[in-house]
Amino acid sequence: MTLHLYFARRFAVTFLGVLGVFTTILLLLDLVDQVRRFDSDAVRFIDLVGLALLHVPESLYRILPLVMILATLTLFLTLARTSELVVTRASGRSALRSLNAPIIVALVIGVLAITVFNPIVAATSKQYEQSAGRYAATPSSVLSISREGLWLRQGDGQNQTVIRAERANLDGTQLYNVSFITFAAQGGPMLRLEAQSARLGTDAWELTNVKEWQFSSANPERDATLHETYTLPSNLTRNQILDSFATPSAIPIWDLPGFIDQLETAGFSARKHLVWLHMELSLPLLLVAMVLVGAGFTMRHTRFGRTGLMVMMALGMGFSLYFIRNFAQILGENGQLPILLAAWGPPVAAILLPLGLLLHWEDG
Repeated sequence: MTLHLYFARRFAVTFLGVLGVFTTILLLLDLVDQVRRFDSDAVRFIDLVGLALLHVPESLYRILPLVMILATLTLFLTLARTSELVVTRASGRSALRSLNAPIIVALVIGVLAITVFNPIVAATSKQYEQSAGRYAATPSSVLSISREGLWLRQGDGQNQTVIRAERANLDGTQLYNVSFITFAAQGGPMLRLEAQSARLGTDAWELTNVKEWQFSSANPERDATLHETYTLPSNLTRNQILDSFATPSAIPIWDLPGFIDQLETAGFSARKHLVWLHMELSLPLLLVAMVLVGAGFTMRHTRFGRTGLMVMMALGMGFSLYFIRNFAQILGENGQLPILLAAWGPPVAAILLPLGLLLHWEDG
């Protein structure tokens, strides 16, 4: 038990050290990128530092598996050079038993990542986008899904229009039972439209069976007019609508199941979000796989030589597994792989492959 606690503590400290190094590097790189992106005369340096701090958690979260394999390589190379692994084997413990503590630590880190760090990343990412958009002074179009239906917002730099629909087609270009409320630059409502359906065409919404209220009238209800068709100018595009809500990483994992239900109720496809949810749930297994990959190539004593080659092979396999996982995610989002296979297949295969190597090299 004491030996397990020793290995667990060493691995946790090593992981935090590697994570700290990457945090510092990413923060400096991101700060340079923010300085290049924004005009230094319009944005203060302290604001640029704040933007970098908001953006770094997302970058760290993406490279967490790579941080894990580097921490594993660092730990076992250190243990091999100090002959601690030789002493461990001499005491009767096999290589796989020596890996119990690092594997448990990796599982704990994975669970903490998806339960604690994931919501933090989602919150900081949203705040970063809002702050960056405010400093860049660029108009944005926003879509949200709620229990009341589908909500859109469009603007032309002066007036803003809020759009609500009960449901929509898969790409958000066809809305049903939809309301449009246009607000003036001073903030007051100007126009309200109620339509049976609305289709996004070229630079305009094409409405059918429309009732129109002009709030400039003394009695908007009395002066309301009916139209079989109505054209409302719009600067929205299909891609803008999809991009505004189709980023699952911006949603905390605790809220993701409910958001998926709301998407499906509104008539949108939630496949991309389902794939992301299962990818996040499988993250602890991927971190365990990275530990096994790193350990499989570096648990041998340094007197056997070829340490540099083994490290390069471990990094190569780790990067390959990371790439295969991302590629499987794309296939799952496109519907070419089942969701469960795309999310859970690569981590399980990534565990079995280095486990076979360990059994062959260490205990074979």
